[in-house]
Amino acid sequence: MTPNLKHLALAALLGATALAATAQEAQLRLATAFPENTAWSQEIIKWSERVNAQGKGLVKINFVGGPRAVPTFEIGNAVKSGVVDIALSPGAFYTNVFPEADTLKMAQIPIAEQRKNGAVDYINKVWNEKGNMQYLARMVEGYPFHIFLTKKPEKLDFTGQKIRVSPAIRPALQALNGNPINVPPGEIYTALERNVIDGYGWSVGGVFDLNLAAMTKYRLDPGFYDADVSIVMNLDKWKSLNPQQRDFIQKMAMEVEANSGYWRKEGEDEKRRQNSSGIQSITFGPAETSKYLDKVYEAGWTDLIKLSPVHGPKLRALLSAPK
Repeated sequence: MTPNLKHLALAALLGATALAATAQEAQLRLATAFPENTAWSQEIIKWSERVNAQGKGLVKINFVGGPRAVPTFEIGNAVKSGVVDIALSPGAFYTNVFPEADTLKMAQIPIAEQRKNGAVDYINKVWNEKGNMQYLARMVEGYPFHIFLTKKPEKLDFTGQKIRVSPAIRPALQALNGNPINVPPGEIYTALERNVIDGYGWSVGGVFDLNLAAMTKYRLDPGFYDADVSIVMNLDKWKSLNPQQRDFIQKMAMEVEANSGYWRKEGEDEKRRQNSSGIQSITFGPAETSKYLDKVYEAGWTDLIKLSPVHGPKLRALLSAPK
């Protein structure tokens, strides 16, 4: 073989090797259910950048965007069908895929304990079978929901008031006799501005991200449930990865979960910031507060068990605080 032919053969071999390495790198499309300027979306973008840096040649995540790319309440169908491979979302945003998605908000034990007692295994059994999803990790923990209002409530009863909710807190508001209105996150400000709603349900954080502070006067304390913002993946895509790729993605997801308690502190900081901005905390007596919290949890589980009589009771047993 002449030198030129040798060089060409070597170049071809190196090129083929490079193409093979590129072909082995899993390409994953990531979307978030929240506007891209929110803290959660910013965190998942940073996470994807860490994945790409540490997993070069193994896994590459391509961020496709937030609700402008995939509407909030279509995020579940997008993951199930494989339109996107990975998503950051609470289960409440994909109850249109399967109702059990709404159970995670009612967890009263830490995610670390859920991994020990079999809850996460059972979650993945349901998520696999009904959503074509693999549940990877929980990003947010200790981050309750609150009712934010434009007018001061005199009692724990919202009769006649129109309150924006997500599916996550609909049963809680109904238990308090409010009129639930379904408004996407990015449209809450306009709904308040036009007096379409009298308030909104949201997690303790996000009021400033969504520019709602100026329109908000009161926050009902204490909060209830727990924002279950989690990372889920299309099951077919998950299965298509080789063991090394799966292990890497799960390891990176667990790094996010290990930091989930950060949001508890961030939530307390957020409340202080809200208080400084003029949003007043509204509380009621201990007996009334206890009754209200019992009522909203019971309402949530009752609704879920009606829709899921097989899985609902099992999930409640696994996720509830020991008695």
